[in-house]
Amino acid sequence: MKFYKPPKHQLYSFLMSMPIIDFVMHYIMFGDRVYYESQLWFFSFPLLFLMGMGSWYMHYQYDHLIWQKFPLLSQTFKRVMLKIPVYVIVMTPSVLIILFVYHAFGLFGFRLTTDSVKWALVVGFCVNLIFSTLFEGIYIIGKYKESLSEKEVLEQMRIVQEFDNLKSQVNPHFLFNCFNTLSSLISEDKKQAEVFLNELSKVYRYLLRSNEHGITTLDSELKFIESYCQLLKTRHGDGLQVTMEIDKKYSSYILPSLALQLVVENAVKHNVVSRQQPLTIEIFTTSAKQLVINNNLQRKMQKEKSTRIGLNNIRAKYRLLKQDGFQVIEGEKNFMVVMPLVWNQSATG
Repeated sequence: MKFYKPPKHQLYSFLMSMPIIDFVMHYIMFGDRVYYESQLWFFSFPLLFLMGMGSWYMHYQYDHLIWQKFPLLSQTFKRVMLKIPVYVIVMTPSVLIILFVYHAFGLFGFRLTTDSVKWALVVGFCVNLIFSTLFEGIYIIGKYKESLSEKEVLEQMRIVQEFDNLKSQVNPHFLFNCFNTLSSLISEDKKQAEVFLNELSKVYRYLLRSNEHGITTLDSELKFIESYCQLLKTRHGDGLQVTMEIDKKYSSYILPSLALQLVVENAVKHNVVSRQQPLTIEIFTTSAKQLVINNNLQRKMQKEKSTRIGLNNIRAKYRLLKQDGFQVIEGEKNFMVVMPLVWNQSATG
C-alpha cells in the first residue's frame, strides 16, 4: 500500500490540536491525577501523542484514497457517504484502543470504567467530526478554486481562438501586448486592470461584429477607436497622444470597417513611442467630407517589416464602394492618411 504525505495545513492542525486532545483524554482516564503526577506528563502524554499521530495518519490515508477516487465537486455527497460509516464504525471507536492498551498493561494504574469508555467515545466522535468537516471543507474550497481557474483557462482559450480568426484584421502582437499589460495591471492596480479589461472587451466585441459588415458609420468607428486608443495609452502612457476633432454632422457617414484602427495601428507599429519622443496622432474631419489621420514621423531604428497590406486593403474597400479620394501622404516629418466619408443614404430613411 502506498502512503501519502499529508499536506502542511493538516499537519499543523494536528500538531496544534493534539496537545488539547491529549490533555482531555488524560483527564478522562486519570481525573485530577493529571494535575500533580509528573510521570503522566513525562511518559503518558508523549505515548498518547504518538498513538494519536498514528490514528491521524491512517485517517488521512483513507481520506486521500476517497479524494483520489471521487475528486469532483459533484461527487462531494458520495465522498461524505463513504466517510461517515468509516468514521462512526472505525475511527471513533479507535480511541478505545488507547483505553484497552492502558488497561491491559496496567499503565500508570489505569482501570477501564464505563464512564471512561463513554467520554472517550464522545471525544473520538467530536474530534473526527470537526477534523473531517474541516478537511473536507478545505478540499472543496481548493477544488472550487481549481474549477474557477479551469473556467478562466477555457475562457481564455475561447477568446484566443476567436482572436486567431481576427488575425487578418488586427496585428496579433497588439493582443499579446494587451495581455502583458493586463497581467502587470492585475498585480499593480486592480481597478485600472478592470477598466483596461472593459475597454479590451469593447474592442473585440466590435471586431467580432465587424465581421458581419464591410462598412460602418463614423460614429461607431470613433467609439471603437476611443476604446482602442485607451488600450494603447494604458500601455504607452505619455508616449502616445491622440487628439480628435470631429464635426458631428458626419457621424452617420460611412467608411470601411476597421479602416481607422488599421491606420492608428500602423502609426504605433512603425514609429518610436516613448515619453521622451511622444507619438502624436491627430484625427479630424474636413469640410470636404474627409477623415484625416495624421501622425508625426519618428521611424524606429530597427524598422518593422511593412507589407502595406492594411492600407491596400482600405484602398480596395473604397474601390468596392466606388468611392475615390483615398490618399496616403508621406512627408519628411509627418505621415497622413485621408479617407473619404461616404453619405449614408439609409440614414435619411
